[in-house]
Amino acid sequence: MPAPVLREIVRQHAEMAAFLWTVYDHHLLHPDENPDMDEVRLARLVERLEAHLDGLRVAGEVGREIAQERYAEYPEAGELFVVRMLDTKRPIRVGELELEKVREYLAANRAVRQR
Repeated sequence: MPAPVLREIVRQHAEMAAFLWTVYDHHLLHPDENPDMDEVRLARLVERLEAHLDGLRVAGEVGREIAQERYAEYPEAGELFVVRMLDTKRPIRVGELELEKVREYLAANRAVRQR
């Protein structure tokens, strides 16, 4: 029998993953805005982001449902990023992403959603 899924914890994973993606992407686009974000802190941020995504993946279908619910309530880039990361057949690590393609996808699909 599979372990029960704690929806509140999974929701927190979804929220934190969306937030951390936003912080990560903003830093990459504007690296001079936060001089305290050195390579070590950026690596820790990515580790935390990966851990929250992994928490959602472990939750399986419930993780995907909760990510979709968060995006339905808050149709922002971070929430869409989480939904898309959970939609892949094999987990993709943040360091493997082609960031320009990710940004294009998020911009195009958020525009569709907001109409």
